[in-house]
Amino acid sequence: MNAVAAIGEVLVLIGTFFYFLSALGLIRMPDVYNRMQTSTKSATLGSLGVIIGTGIWAVGKGYSVAWVVQAITVAGFLLLTNPISAHALIRGAYKRGIPLWHGSVVDKYGEHLKHKEGGEE
Repeated sequence: MNAVAAIGEVLVLIGTFFYFLSALGLIRMPDVYNRMQTSTKSATLGSLGVIIGTGIWAVGKGYSVAWVVQAITVAGFLLLTNPISAHALIRGAYKRGIPLWHGSVVDKYGEHLKHKEGGEE
């Protein structure tokens, strides 16, 4: 086994660890907002580890360097779209009226909406 393939395998293992954390966050967090935040961050890091690790592993096994270029392109797309889609889903849930967890201390978006409705600038 060469070093490049080993680095790719380690990145895939790190990615699967973050997938595990994402699944654990979905189970353990108390409300939809905390679950979305936990799963989005962990799944993004997990996907990046697996995608980049697979590209590096493929190069280490003798495939063309195009694998790494494609993996980086997919990872960049994921980095741009995953947080934006999570933000849109969370904002939609808030506007739909899904309540925050009773232990939540700060609601900055609610404060912003109240400030905006009051006409203060």
